[in-house]
Amino acid sequence: MRHLSVRVHRTATDQHRHACCIPQTTLDPVLARLDILHTTTYRYRQAVKLGPHRLMLRPRETRELRLFSHELSISPPATVTWAHDVAGNAIATAVFDAPTDHLVIDSRAMVELSAPAWPVFPIAASAAQFPFIYSADEWTDLGALTVPQYHDADGRFANWIDGFVMARPTDTLSLLKDISNGVFMQISYQSRDAEGTQSPIETLDRGWGSCRDFAVLLAESARRLGLGARIVSGYLSDPETSLIGSAGAGSTHAWVEIFIPGAGWIAFDPTNRSVGSQNLIPVAVGRGIHQISPIAGKISGGPNVFCDLSVGVSVRMSVPFGDAI
Repeated sequence: MRHLSVRVHRTATDQHRHACCIPQTTLDPVLARLDILHTTTYRYRQAVKLGPHRLMLRPRETRELRLFSHELSISPPATVTWAHDVAGNAIATAVFDAPTDHLVIDSRAMVELSAPAWPVFPIAASAAQFPFIYSADEWTDLGALTVPQYHDADGRFANWIDGFVMARPTDTLSLLKDISNGVFMQISYQSRDAEGTQSPIETLDRGWGSCRDFAVLLAESARRLGLGARIVSGYLSDPETSLIGSAGAGSTHAWVEIFIPGAGWIAFDPTNRSVGSQNLIPVAVGRGIHQISPIAGKISGGPNVFCDLSVGVSVRMSVPFGDAI
């Protein structure tokens, strides 16, 4: 038997780019009740044996996201067990009994978003200016999230980051906004269906990347500055299209959270040049993209059995903005 690895992280954002920030018009939290449907379909040329599949599809509850319901529908039938990983992500493991020529995974969720349009972050006085020092406990707990993941032998990447540090000390939040905006301005969005991500230097040299590459570039920048950063996978809601029921209102997406004492984890979406969690629906967080793929598993059934893969995501508003209860 030949084992074929199936690891998917495709983004509907890879179909089109939200070229600017989603309009924000209020200082108050904006409530939105959203229905999410994420369907993944694999087809094979002949019956294959499915190994256990790891599913990361359940939205993460946060102070600004309330999860009302979530259900998985899987064909062929599977035995599903749940656990939480080291990062607190909800992990479903699907185990299959019989060979099959297809695999369809439907994930349905209803969530309520209440993130403010213009967040004010209560950053601790000790961290308001960069550089700052994490407490001993914070440093220990952040651990590998502060460690750069890519080599920078010739210092090119470090030099690129230093170009944003105009003075020392400097305002921490402004510095991070400048770097995120720099990623947005200097890197052109381009869809890429291939698995994996580019290294930060590859993205800078090529001048283009997907949302995954944008997130990796920003996270690595923060780590080079000694800050804790994690990559987030999830969905993007665009209320301007959700209001008219557009099928393209949502997408799987990737962004970054950076830990700042006092404020905690602050979301930065360099693909859309936005700060804060409005319009972002997190599903999983991790040190790297490879840890947060929505679906990962193996099949066995001979060579060239894979036929087709399709991924569809819909994020629709079930209650208009401002009317959620």
